[in-house]
Amino acid sequence: MEFIKTAIEPVTASEKAYYFIFLKNDILVKESATTLAEIPCLGEKSLAALAVTEPCFLGRIKERVCYCAQILPGKVPEPYKFINLRSLYGKIENGFWRIAGYARQINDWNMNFTFCGRCGAKTQRKKDEYARACPRCRLVSYPRISPAIITAVIKDDKILLARGINFPNKKMFSVLAGFVEPGEALESCVAREVFEEAGIMIKQIRYFNSQSWPFPDSLMIGFTAVYDSGRLSINPRELIEADWFTADNLPLVPGKQTIAGELIDWFVRQQLMKNSTS
Repeated sequence: MEFIKTAIEPVTASEKAYYFIFLKNDILVKESATTLAEIPCLGEKSLAALAVTEPCFLGRIKERVCYCAQILPGKVPEPYKFINLRSLYGKIENGFWRIAGYARQINDWNMNFTFCGRCGAKTQRKKDEYARACPRCRLVSYPRISPAIITAVIKDDKILLARGINFPNKKMFSVLAGFVEPGEALESCVAREVFEEAGIMIKQIRYFNSQSWPFPDSLMIGFTAVYDSGRLSINPRELIEADWFTADNLPLVPGKQTIAGELIDWFVRQQLMKNSTS
């Protein structure tokens, strides 16, 4: 799916547009009994009936322009419903799922920076870029991106997995993750987070991959690492449980659409290759 990102709204647009409409952590979709859910494609009349607020131009998908917007709590007409953005994966075309994540981040920025964080004046959205400028003190606020590391730690033929206190699914295990602190290199953050959460030292820290993660505004930067020393000892303020798992005895883990799932799948494939050559 070709999606062209731009903050510059066209002078003329199609009669209908895709609207990525949010209510807190939920997104509005059009239900279908036989096919995947759809992002609403609305004309002016249908849009008015939904009473959306703060629309913000996103770009276009083929000939259709796209907006993100907010909506007030209340009933929505059939066939529309709200669905949690995290659970939207697999229930909508993958291209729309990725755009929905981008739309969530732009919508959050547009709503959260309505007023200047320095002087409190109402900001104005610039027309040529995603930026909100304060007319009083001239502070410019751009969409926020919070870098975070996520790491697969390997010890012999096992991977370190943990259940986090803040995980939505309390039965799910995943690799360790944490936010980068000011003045900190990514590799230093990996070593610090693993030690703070699990009490062990690591080595051979290697970059793996990255993923935009709109919950709400993270850039997840993936790494692999090898256990070096120390006894596994969890930080109870961060984790409920942590342990070493073999590839053939994994607990419930994230899906492959997440970078956590990609890291765990990488570990499984590495073990399969090792076993096939031994």
